[in-house]
Amino acid sequence: MVRPEVAASAQDEDCSGTTALVTGATSGIGREIALALGRLGADVYVHGRDRERGEQVASRLRELGADSRFFRADFLDVQQVRNLAVRIHGRVDELDVLVNNAGAHFDDGDLTDIGVERTFHANHLAPFLLTTELLDAIAEDGRIVTVSSEVHRRASLDLDDVESLEDYDGFDAYGRSKLANVLFARELARRVDGPTANACHPGFVPGSGLWRTASVPVRALMTLLSVIPRRLAFGVVDSTASAAATPTYLAASDLDADGAYFKDCQQVAPAEQAADDELAARLWEWSADRVDG
Repeated sequence: MVRPEVAASAQDEDCSGTTALVTGATSGIGREIALALGRLGADVYVHGRDRERGEQVASRLRELGADSRFFRADFLDVQQVRNLAVRIHGRVDELDVLVNNAGAHFDDGDLTDIGVERTFHANHLAPFLLTTELLDAIAEDGRIVTVSSEVHRRASLDLDDVESLEDYDGFDAYGRSKLANVLFARELARRVDGPTANACHPGFVPGSGLWRTASVPVRALMTLLSVIPRRLAFGVVDSTASAAATPTYLAASDLDADGAYFKDCQQVAPAEQAADDELAARLWEWSADRVDG
């Protein structure tokens, strides 16, 4: 298996003069993506919920020479996502890169105020809404990167399931949302001329902020895995820096790929259901109805 550390990377790319927005960038993989783009010369806007940590990341980016600002928004609140898009529009004339990285895992099932299971809401509906609200600001040669996960392969998507808590399982819900990420990137590429849209698996990072809302046993397991040397964890555990390699590669590199799925900086075939064009189109229409309702 090719690891991000030795695969094609963006380390030689020059992003000077470009502007990026990275969601979920106050910690973990998102923070590393933001800093990596800043080191490549991009101006980087940081999104998250924790203002203190967000301001720290923005400050670090300014030390690297980037123009940076923190934007707070709760992705479980549709209006806050819309307001984030308005603020980005007011800040930049053109956005070259959008990295949809923000994500959450919830062990306990709950519905948001629009009646959607909250993992699916945070991980799919929010980036769907933000992206569509920002499309008119994204450069013709821009790049939209949606961070998914290999766990999409163990998931299936029935749109009726995301409006119900029957037989709720946190890991199933997370996998379903990551499957939606791949389908979203695929349909976005089909609908939009100009900017490319791709999804990717970053890596498995147990120490990332993703698990902050998980149960105590799950958080304890992730803490344990985060301190075990990678060679003792059967090679499946990544650092946040290595996990940022593939999203950064897609954000910074001039690729022909569009509507594709990447792992370890290489294009790979997604799960069979993730390549279902009819399902991707239905998901788009369903999502538009929910955020507009």
